[in-house]
Amino acid sequence: MPQTETPGTEVALRSRPRWWTELPLILLVYGCYSAGRLLARGDVSGAVDHGLAILRIEKALHLNAEHPLNRLFTREAWLGVPADFWYASLHYLVTPAVLVWLFRARAPHYRAARTWLLASTFIGLIGFTLLPTCPPRLLDAGHGFVDTMAQYSSYGWWGGEASAPRGMGGMTNQYAAMPSLHVGWALWCGVLLWRHGGTRLTKVLGVVYPLVTAIVVMGTANHYLLDAVAGGAVMGVGYLLAPALMRAVDRLRARLSRPVAPVVSGTGSPIVSAGCQTSAGERIPRQRESRPGAAAGPDVPATDAGEGAPTPAR
Repeated sequence: MPQTETPGTEVALRSRPRWWTELPLILLVYGCYSAGRLLARGDVSGAVDHGLAILRIEKALHLNAEHPLNRLFTREAWLGVPADFWYASLHYLVTPAVLVWLFRARAPHYRAARTWLLASTFIGLIGFTLLPTCPPRLLDAGHGFVDTMAQYSSYGWWGGEASAPRGMGGMTNQYAAMPSLHVGWALWCGVLLWRHGGTRLTKVLGVVYPLVTAIVVMGTANHYLLDAVAGGAVMGVGYLLAPALMRAVDRLRARLSRPVAPVVSGTGSPIVSAGCQTSAGERIPRQRESRPGAAAGPDVPATDAGEGAPTPAR
């Protein structure tokens, strides 16, 4: 008995992402992310003005989480050093780890999560480009912030001028503070761990990771509170856009892969050479004439016995 497939199984298998197509896509987006961050490097004065404007807005709203956290991390090395490692490393480790985990263990949810992450990242790049912002650590010392990564640079692999590896600080855009994708990506990881982790530990990590990341980015003076809020807002917009983006991609894919309909010459009986038509069950015209003793059945009209059939005697 021939093997049959459940309807839709073949389509589902074809639509499942493959790692050899996903990896170049992720690398391309990360390359765009890294390149986009460099677009605002030269606009230092505008970035400083934007940073000071954020401080004024926070002051008007009576928000001041950055100063107490930064003083704590500056005074207590046992907090400041791990916080710097957290800021400089986990951003680039946890996010791809969660993405790989989804791909391997939660495949039905992978495509939506990946689309959400990519859409939010591109929105963040727009923010970096249109609103270059000086982080608190690069403001004048009179504003009361200390660069903990410079203070504790002897403990880590980063240099005193940035969170990049030593000697590569000049290759990074240090004025890409708004929005905070550190917080945005951490929130993405947290939501997915909470929803798809399946254990109490993963749910706890889903809450702790984005919360601690928000504290770290402010305590190390790399972001303002409103940067963190904007990072969460960017992820929210990306989450809302993801379904529409997936539908658009599906429509485009269906249009590109639509098969060409075969050309039908006509309807009715099959056509053979010289325009002769065969009746049902015949391979060639007048097939039944060539059979000895072939005759139409009693209930079959004489015309169905073929052309030239003998007329019964009267």
